[in-house]
Amino acid sequence: MRIVLSLRSIFFMFLLLVVSGKAFGQIEISVGFAPPALPVYEQPICPGDGYIWTPGYWDYADDDYYWVPGTWVEPPQVGFLWTPGYWGWGGSAYIFHRGYWGEHVGFYGGVSYGFGYFGNGYEGGRWDGGHFFYNRTVNNVNVNIIHNTYNTTIVNRNETRVSYNGGQGGINARESEEDRRFANERHVEPVPAQVQHREQAAQNRDLRASVNHGKPAIAATARPSDFHSGAVAAREAGAPYKAPERNGNQARGTERPANENHPGETRAEPNAARPNPSHASEVEAHKSAAPNTGNAKADQKYQQQQQKLEAKQAQDHQKLQQQQEREHQQATKKNYNDGQKQQMEQRHQQQTQQMEQKHTQQTQRAQPRPAPQPRQEARPEGGKPH
Repeated sequence: MRIVLSLRSIFFMFLLLVVSGKAFGQIEISVGFAPPALPVYEQPICPGDGYIWTPGYWDYADDDYYWVPGTWVEPPQVGFLWTPGYWGWGGSAYIFHRGYWGEHVGFYGGVSYGFGYFGNGYEGGRWDGGHFFYNRTVNNVNVNIIHNTYNTTIVNRNETRVSYNGGQGGINARESEEDRRFANERHVEPVPAQVQHREQAAQNRDLRASVNHGKPAIAATARPSDFHSGAVAAREAGAPYKAPERNGNQARGTERPANENHPGETRAEPNAARPNPSHASEVEAHKSAAPNTGNAKADQKYQQQQQKLEAKQAQDHQKLQQQQEREHQQATKKNYNDGQKQQMEQRHQQQTQQMEQKHTQQTQRAQPRPAPQPRQEARPEGGKPH
């Protein structure tokens, strides 16, 4: 009996780990301004049989975009292909949808990353009999080492260097029925080598857009996290770099863990200078300074009133945040299209700003007024008061 219980406990723990990995592994980021254009670079030679190309892309951290170099990666299992991540306009911000491994290449925003990823599907290779066959017309492969290759000419009519979908100047591409079907298949998160590769890129100052102006010194690598041997520099920026305007909401970048507050994102510290919050989770609580009117009893009374008001506002905030979280979870489950997501984000932004305006007015009205100063009687010149 104890053995049976132990086996059940082990199975439960395993199941919990699997569910937790699925729920919290995916990451999204939302930013108030668009990413730079994709740089122009050459693909490093494939390091060995079985590696699959994962294109470079712009990620975001510490109020700046940074370039994650393209690299060759060993897939998590035979038969899996890589669907690149992409930036898409969400109605109030650009949202980054992380890439994933699966049996088919799904929607990646219509972004032309090159090397087989020309905006729709993948033309760089295919699995056959447990081996990956490389299309040499779009991949840099040494045929003396890798023999499972073929040549199929691909006519790429999508030569734009734009790195995002929707919004001003973005790519106009929408998910097809096939894309939606692929999105509902079993997916695997980026492998540890990809995560380490991205984290190392985030720590490299030279890969920040504000430093390299869209032309990173390390545009691609032969292997993940190897930024030295086999690394390739960008030949040129995909478009003239324009620094973003650092004012209020346009400079906003938020991150949260998946299915927590905003499914698919990682939380960043709230920005007190953010005038146009999009979600309740981005709003800081209103804190009033301790009153100091010179009347101890009046100050105590005002402080009690402030505490009651702050508690009520916290309840309003929590209620709206939970409501928005439920709607985001529902959108994920029902696989909302871009139009439905945009309407939801606009509604959330309006709800949040109305709550913020209401709380600001309440806090201002509750501010204590200074005690009136005693009036001094005017004295006639050279005389005494009456």
